[in-house]
Parts: sequence; structure tokens; C-alpha cells
Amino acid sequence: MVVRSNRTNEKAELKVSADVGSWLPRRSSQSADWRPADLLAAKGGTTVSVVIPARDEQETVGDIVRTIRRDLVEGVPLVDEVLVVDSRSQDATAEVASAAGATVVAQDSVLPMLPGMDGKGEALWKGLAATTGDIVVFVDGDLYDFTSGYVSGLLGPLLTDESLAYVKGFYHRPLVGAAGTDADGGGRVTELVARPLLNMYWPELAGFVQPLAGEYAGRREVLESIPFVVNYGVEVGHLIDILESRGLDALGQVDLGKRVHRHQTTQALGRMSGQIMQTLFDRLAHYGRLVSAQPPATLLAQFRRGESGHGIEREMVLTDVSCRQRPPLAELLADGAARLREIA
Repeated sequence: MVVRSNRTNEKAELKVSADVGSWLPRRSSQSADWRPADLLAAKGGTTVSVVIPARDEQETVGDIVRTIRRDLVEGVPLVDEVLVVDSRSQDATAEVASAAGATVVAQDSVLPMLPGMDGKGEALWKGLAATTGDIVVFVDGDLYDFTSGYVSGLLGPLLTDESLAYVKGFYHRPLVGAAGTDADGGGRVTELVARPLLNMYWPELAGFVQPLAGEYAGRREVLESIPFVVNYGVEVGHLIDILESRGLDALGQVDLGKRVHRHQTTQALGRMSGQIMQTLFDRLAHYGRLVSAQPPATLLAQFRRGESGHGIEREMVLTDVSCRQRPPLAELLADGAARLREIA
């Protein structure tokens, strides 16, 4: 991986952290480096679950499931379980995923004794709770042109190196607009929000190309040991928590090529940005990196265009972007087992 500097008065090398400079070549790889047939021996008795969170993804989720089953379940048996978490879909997502061969669970049916929460992170946490694999791979349900290399690429480092705990994907993310296609224009929240803040407060994570990537994998004991922010702050929360608990060398990344998916509106990206910022502020306080006299407000005000008899108007819409999160799953399960013993 090439590193260049925009500072003309210094050498073209990474100045953020000496650790990052050595981490990048050691912990970065490409999906083509990890052929499924070669990984089968390394897999041994390790079990693998793939979790796909999906809300109203009937157009894409079926192809994703079929590709994983064809190549990595029936072809080379690397994957033991394919689970789709139906996150309150209003379309045929659950039916399409089931017909393609996935096990499908409704988000609210997992750990139903808990009050329900809404958000992508909630679906991921419920997927972790509903699976049994020693390694869990997360793949978003809205991907076009999906290949099984996404899954085998993320599995490769974890199956071949026991010191790795968690591996993120990265890719080129094209943005298609009226003016044409920007080959790397799809990561707007990453470049405008997540990357600047991470570089300010956790420069050790500066080497991650896509810190908000929805494709990643981790060891179950690691994933069960960390909290899950229930909204779009979940991925950046993972990186920070694992960095703090296990160090930079427990983290890796894999180039998965190109990612094409459904893009969100600017207002939706604003809400996502607010959730990510709230997660970062929460972690800054938790790890004692920033002391604030007053916590940040959690209501995001946005303005929606509307029309009335008086012409075009603007309507204020308020969204709660607070950092709600599920506890580490291992703590919850241990607490539940203790309560059952008390009752017995």
C-alpha cells in the first residue's frame, strides 16, 4: 500500500503514528490472496457463520445468499451457517432470503425478553446472538455485484493467524450521479466525519481505508466481549473498543475490490453522521480522552422541503441520534445464566 503526504516540507511517509506505518503492510491484504480451497485446511474444526442484516432488501439479498451457498457452502465448505436478520422489512426480504437458502430470523424474535431497539447495530447484535460460529462474518444486504471473495477474503487472515481478532473490508466505492461516476465518491460520511475525527483522537486507526465498512469478520469471543451501538455508530465503536482492549495488531483489513450498493439521501447521511459522532463522543468520555463540561445534545434538526398554499416551505424534523447500545453479549448471557441458577 502506497502512502503519500500532502506536506511538501516532509518526506512522503506516514507521520500519524510509527505503529501505523509498520501495521499497514503487515495487516493489509487482498481478497485474491485467500483462495477458498487453500483455506479449507486452515479452517480445521473452526466453525464459520455469515450474518446478513437486511431491511427491505428483496432485490439484492437473494443473490448474496445464493452466491455464498454455491461457492462457500456447497462448493468449498468454508461456511457452516448463513443467517439473514430481517430488520422489520416491509417487503419480501425474508421470503426471498429463505428461498435462496438462508436461515432467516426476525430481529425482534431474538432475545425477545429484551425491549426492542431499532437500527443496523441492533440487527448485527441479534445476528451474533442467533448464530454459533467461532468466526462471524458480517455482510450488508444491499450489495450489487456481490462475490464470495468478500467472505473468503475476510476469513483468510483470521483462519491463518490466531493473533488477529477482527478484520475489516475495504474497497473502491463508486458514486453514480447526474455528472457521471466518481470512482471513489461513495464514502462521503467516512471522509467528511469518521476519518477526520479518528485521526484527531485515535490516530492509531488512521490506516483503515474504510473504517465504516459494513463487511468485516471477528472471532466470537471478541465480538461477544464488546458492546454494540444499535445504530450506524456500530462499526466505528467496534474499532475503538477492540483497539483499546487488544491493541492495533489484533486488527487487520482486506481489499475486497469494488462495492456497489444503494446510496442514501443527503439527509439520511446527515443522520448517520450524527450517530457516528455521538459514538465517538461516547468513547472519548468512556476512555477518558476528552472531558466535556456538557454532553453533546442528541437531537439532530434537519429541514425537509414541503409545499403549501403559500408556496414552498421548510419543515423542521428532529431525529434522536443518541448513542444507545447493547451490552457485551457475553455479559448478558452470563447474567442470564446466573439468574437461572438463582431460580433453580
